[in-house]
Amino acid sequence: MSSSKEALAHPASSADAAPGDQPGAAGRANGRGTAPPGSSSWRSRLYRWDMKASPYAFIAPFFIVFGAFSLVPLLYTAWYSLHNVQLANLDGQTWTGLDNYKNLLSSDFFWNALWNTFTIGVISTVPQLLMAIGLAHLLNYKLRGSTVWRVVMLTPYATSVAAATLVFVLLYSWDGGMINWLLEFVGIDPVNWRESDWGSQFAVSSIVIWRWTGYNALIYLAAMQAIPADLYESAAIDGANRWQQFIHVTIPQLRPTILFTVVVSTIGATQLFGEPLLFGGVSGSKGGSGHQYQTLGLYMYDQGWIIGNLGKASAIAWSMFLILLIVAVIQLLVSRRLRKSQ
Repeated sequence: MSSSKEALAHPASSADAAPGDQPGAAGRANGRGTAPPGSSSWRSRLYRWDMKASPYAFIAPFFIVFGAFSLVPLLYTAWYSLHNVQLANLDGQTWTGLDNYKNLLSSDFFWNALWNTFTIGVISTVPQLLMAIGLAHLLNYKLRGSTVWRVVMLTPYATSVAAATLVFVLLYSWDGGMINWLLEFVGIDPVNWRESDWGSQFAVSSIVIWRWTGYNALIYLAAMQAIPADLYESAAIDGANRWQQFIHVTIPQLRPTILFTVVVSTIGATQLFGEPLLFGGVSGSKGGSGHQYQTLGLYMYDQGWIIGNLGKASAIAWSMFLILLIVAVIQLLVSRRLRKSQ
């Protein structure tokens, strides 16, 4: 009696259970056969390889393209800068060591190009960023048709360098240009913009300002829209007007973005090439008849492709690269100080 009761209480554990109720039979009934020995370990190994190798496979195209079109030419330019290489005879290389760099340091044309690069960079960068902050501040408020204004500001950036420079060449023309016409209208003598020292640099800088102000304004606008509204509300409660809010709230919050745009604009000024080349016309590679607006980019182009001294041109390219490294180090130090102050 007791055994029969136990069988009734625990029917699943009885020895008379149906064969189909066994685990192996259930697995076979569901169509899942027993996996072959070693297949699970092979699949797990393949899964681990996939997890480790897939990220490298995804980023490999970038490094391949970077190595082929950036790193290899950079190293080859460094090799050229230590040789006397002429464009007409690329196979006839002569080892010169650091002579190309020594010649640069003793060349008045190099220091003139470096100074022109600095002055044009200051003239173009400072007004450009100031106007960009002002435009971004205006667009940060609710304006009718704000999307249209943003597209309009980005249009100069989308315009080609050749088209923009051609328009400014016509504006700054000595005979019949609109700028000289306006100067004569207000009683000022016309300026020969191509031959004047500061006039030519101002003309080239105005092209850069026109092309890049809207681009930087949109960067500032994106940073302004990320500023918490509570800061402005607190400043308004304390009695601050819009100008005071801009000075004491907006500008401090934009310090990292301002530093970024300053560094990017400095890099762009160091590499300035297209605008002065096209503005000068026939004497564009020389930076004018008196080299008055010849930048480092123009000086490198003139030495490498006009004169044909590729060794010296490579030394100029590496000098520009070292200048950009110095700018990057300064940016890193300043950004660290800003993070500590915040």
